[in-house]
Amino acid sequence: MYLEHFGLREAPFGITPHTEFFFAGANRGATLEALIYAIAHDEGIVEVSGEVGSGKTMLCRMLLERLPEHVETVCLATPSLSREDILHVIAGELSVEPAGPRAHQMMDALRERLLEIHAAGRRVVAMIDEAHAMPAETLEEIRLLSNLESSRHKLLHIVLFGQPELDERLAEKDMRQLKDRITHHFALEPLRRSDVGGYLAFRMRAAGYRGPDVFTPCAVRLIAWASHGLTRRINVLADKSLLAAFSGGEHRVGVRQARAAIRDARLSPMDGKRRGFFAVIVPIASVVIIVLLAVFLVLDAVPFRQTETQAAAGASATAPPGGVSARAPPGERRRTLGERIAATGEWLKNTPDTHYFIQLLSTDANNLSDVQLLVDELSARIDPRQLRVYRSRLSGSDRLGVIYGDYATRAEAEANLPELSRITPAGTPYVRAVGKLK
Repeated sequence: MYLEHFGLREAPFGITPHTEFFFAGANRGATLEALIYAIAHDEGIVEVSGEVGSGKTMLCRMLLERLPEHVETVCLATPSLSREDILHVIAGELSVEPAGPRAHQMMDALRERLLEIHAAGRRVVAMIDEAHAMPAETLEEIRLLSNLESSRHKLLHIVLFGQPELDERLAEKDMRQLKDRITHHFALEPLRRSDVGGYLAFRMRAAGYRGPDVFTPCAVRLIAWASHGLTRRINVLADKSLLAAFSGGEHRVGVRQARAAIRDARLSPMDGKRRGFFAVIVPIASVVIIVLLAVFLVLDAVPFRQTETQAAAGASATAPPGGVSARAPPGERRRTLGERIAATGEWLKNTPDTHYFIQLLSTDANNLSDVQLLVDELSARIDPRQLRVYRSRLSGSDRLGVIYGDYATRAEAEANLPELSRITPAGTPYVRAVGKLK
């Protein structure tokens, strides 16, 4: 729908794995090379684990393309196979004629066929997907298959692909013999926030795009936050963001389009203990509201504290050390970015170098609309008088920054980081000294 609008020859963010769109960054390429080496040279079982949508299927497809020619592959993608079924499937893939109906007869026939392949200088690798969902007796059969060997070498090499639950299964007492045979474990981690922009740009160019970056830094941060770094979720949100931009006649994806995509996607929340780098801990009671109605993670019940002195103070007031105020003073007028930048300049002149603030965002000065949208969003949730915007020029580049608070000590600033992290999806807040900004 939007291909011509963005100058694309094909859709860049399909969820069906396409090897031309394999992203080698974020250690993906190195993992693939290490996996190929382990399969081609090692004798043990290889395990690859990763969250749903982390790219395991794409990695499997890449293996099928990149393994040496002397390696034959057998792919099993049905986790409900019984121990008898898995023998028959592997035997069928290798054109084995069963010597009889019993399992041991099938095993003997399979071993003879594997010996023939080995004598011809070839290897056989069985890639087993969704291994975490396999019955215990099927996993036990996999262990027995790994015992098939010649006088010196294993005849069948096995790669187990599964979700993180696979590690839990292997930790069970009756799985210890299978676990002991695993010599390599590769964990496919979610993309870091710093890698998401590169991933989006790579996919766009792989689809034929040749212009400047379509996704603004703020949009990238929002997509990274909402997706938890899982590539399938990133693809869904990026696709919807491009559609929103196309519908509005825009050629860039900013905060508005990213927010619309996140609302439309209605992605289910991740299990808190498996979010990794992208973990955001919120009360379960708030999750449904957050997913359906908001882009930002908001805890409506967060306790806020504000003294009467601070309520009466202006833009130069010192932020309360114990919390982030969500209440604007009565009659507070919406200020433009220009007014905020000017007020920040005055604040810097009158604030000691030894004070601290919290950096919420730093972006290219061309992203004025993104910064304004972020400031407007945050002004409804944190004390707008403590929300400041500055313009700087560093290494020849014009930058805009969004900061919060004025703290006499670093400890006071750090005490507010957890609250701000929950309600500021545009980046990861961190503490800076006023003197450094000056």
